[in-house]
Amino acid sequence: MATKQVTKLEQAVILCGGRGTRLRPYTNENPKPMILCNGKPFIWYLLQQLHEQGISKFLLLTGYLGEKIENYFGDGSSFGWQIKYSLGPVNWDTGQRLWEAREKIDDCFILLYSDNFTPFPLDKVLAAHYKTNLALTFMASQKSPGNISIDDAGIVQKYNNNRLDNECNYVEIGYMIIEKEQAFRYFESSDCSFSTVIKSMVCNQQIGAWIQQDLYYSISDSKRWKKAEQYLESKKIIFLDRDGIINNKAPKGEYITNWKEFKFISDTYDVLKTLAKKGFKFIVITNQAGIARNKINYTDLDKIHRNLIDEYQKNGIEILKIYVCSHHWNEDCDCRKPKPGMFYEASKDFQIRLDKTLFLGDDIRDCKAAYNAGLQSIFIGDASELLSLSDRMQPIFASRKLSNILPNILEYFSLN
Repeated sequence: MATKQVTKLEQAVILCGGRGTRLRPYTNENPKPMILCNGKPFIWYLLQQLHEQGISKFLLLTGYLGEKIENYFGDGSSFGWQIKYSLGPVNWDTGQRLWEAREKIDDCFILLYSDNFTPFPLDKVLAAHYKTNLALTFMASQKSPGNISIDDAGIVQKYNNNRLDNECNYVEIGYMIIEKEQAFRYFESSDCSFSTVIKSMVCNQQIGAWIQQDLYYSISDSKRWKKAEQYLESKKIIFLDRDGIINNKAPKGEYITNWKEFKFISDTYDVLKTLAKKGFKFIVITNQAGIARNKINYTDLDKIHRNLIDEYQKNGIEILKIYVCSHHWNEDCDCRKPKPGMFYEASKDFQIRLDKTLFLGDDIRDCKAAYNAGLQSIFIGDASELLSLSDRMQPIFASRKLSNILPNILEYFSLN
């Protein structure tokens, strides 16, 4: 079967009708999507996230206290959005809400629950969806026990919403791309439960999955709500490559093996001092294959990094942590750049939204790593080296000197 041409997805449909009983008493007077995180309704973060990826139309399927949502957002024009509503009784299942709103739904749309949040690259998810030509594509996260199992081809083989099947080691996280015509064939009646629809599609091999490696957050209960609020809070944290950004690189094929060989780049030092005074903190992401090649040992590398952190600290520059991949480049690990593993680890450790920060690097692999992890990059070096990168992997700024783009960095964070 031929792969469909990837087209622009314009509409998001968001389920907003539940009572939110696990969040009582907070949901006694407000629907769950309107629970505040850092002064904004949780659903605002979902809408803004989608809008930033080019989705212009929203359909909110409301129920419990739905008027509170409509009164706050209206038609969305004051936010730069287009919002329509489909109001139904509180006791309607997801399936019935979708069925009753079908005339307002585009041929292809993204469906979201209103209580989960994860950063995601819409272009990558759409590419995976159109590659399979299936009715639905889940975004899924590895978790056991989960509610779905996925084969090597990315096709969902089992669905167990009660999480009682040991073979289900992934969970669908409430983001999914749906082909309306294909999916609605599986609605047996107007009040058919969505779980029944999903099970029927799974039986017919009509659901694919795109694996989300970053974490997802939920406001399904008060404990998770507070974690989600911390995650969604704006943070002034910047990721840095080490060699070529913080310090001068060793000659090609060699490594910095002791503190005497470690020479700070003064331009970077000055920029970081300026940023630190404005409240920024930093995380270092570095490949150090010299460990695997026996050019340097862990003890000596740790000494270099302790001295680096101490020296910066004397000037008010705080390095939160240095993440190191010590594997050889032929080991095919998940952490060596351009793979995104170290970024995901940092995101988990410090609850950082990767899509709201920057990575400063001097190598095209740094730009690739940033793209793979879902954050923007800044390239310091000869811009001609970037010609081999695809448009999607291009850095948002490039310069031979970091100080030249300090104003751009400050502007980026003021807008995000």
